[in-house]
Amino acid sequence: MARVLMPIPNHDFDPSEVAVPWQVLQGAGHDVVFATPDGEPGQADDLMVTGRGLDLWGFVPGLDRMKLVGLILRANRAARDAYAKLELYPAFQRPRRYDDLRVTDYDALVLPGGHRARGMHAYLESHVLRSFVADFFDSGKPVGAICHGVLLAANSISKKTGRSVLYGKKTTSLTWALERTAWSVGRVFRFWDPHYYRTYLEGADAAPGDRSVEADVKRVLASPSDYLDVPADDPHRTAKTSGRKRDSMDDDTPSFVVRDGNYVSARWPGDVHAFARTLAQVIAQVIAGAESSSRDRPTAPRITG
Repeated sequence: MARVLMPIPNHDFDPSEVAVPWQVLQGAGHDVVFATPDGEPGQADDLMVTGRGLDLWGFVPGLDRMKLVGLILRANRAARDAYAKLELYPAFQRPRRYDDLRVTDYDALVLPGGHRARGMHAYLESHVLRSFVADFFDSGKPVGAICHGVLLAANSISKKTGRSVLYGKKTTSLTWALERTAWSVGRVFRFWDPHYYRTYLEGADAAPGDRSVEADVKRVLASPSDYLDVPADDPHRTAKTSGRKRDSMDDDTPSFVVRDGNYVSARWPGDVHAFARTLAQVIAQVIAGAESSSRDRPTAPRITG
């Protein structure tokens, strides 16, 4: 059994990207621990849980309960069910504080995402958390990052190299294509809050997408070619890139996950089941390797008598 840490912000994280990995890793027999900036329980982005406020009339009290687009854009039933169970989980109710975290206390790390700027900035920009993430990568232990969680990793600077911990690694993240699609939909259906789907916005002179997750991640990589997206010849490319289909416990077809050694990355909630299962596989392989190494290691003579 591994002890897995999942840091989250106090509010506005994506429910799918937190609850599904917790469910999968706990189901694999691991102990999942949570951390927030102040040690208080975190709360997911309510719009992604309920779908209320994602329709044209979502700003009108009472009418916001009528959901059409909100039913499509919110977390799916499997993720909502997982999140409802997570809220009752003792370790979720009693998280650690960021500044109490020690790399030696954990065997693996999960960096989930979320897009709502109101809550995500405290997570993405925490110098304490970035330092911890950098040290965790430097330890070589398994790390999984999905969506904006990859941006947290990208901005974490290794004390060994002085570069981003993603420098020299293959990775994916929330792509500009997916981010732009969600932003376009949001500007129509949530017109009173048109930038709800953007965590960082471009300045007046910047090109569209210059502050997208994809662009910010690419800037820290050893080569732009280290950033991976669904290949053009993938037979399921439409399912993987449309933003309309999500994977499940039984169907990985819509997902796209990248593994580079002990590092696993994925793009958005539609990848989350495959992401969590891949990370669970990495953890199991690391544990098996450690046990094999321990068995093969010569033991010191025992003196009795």
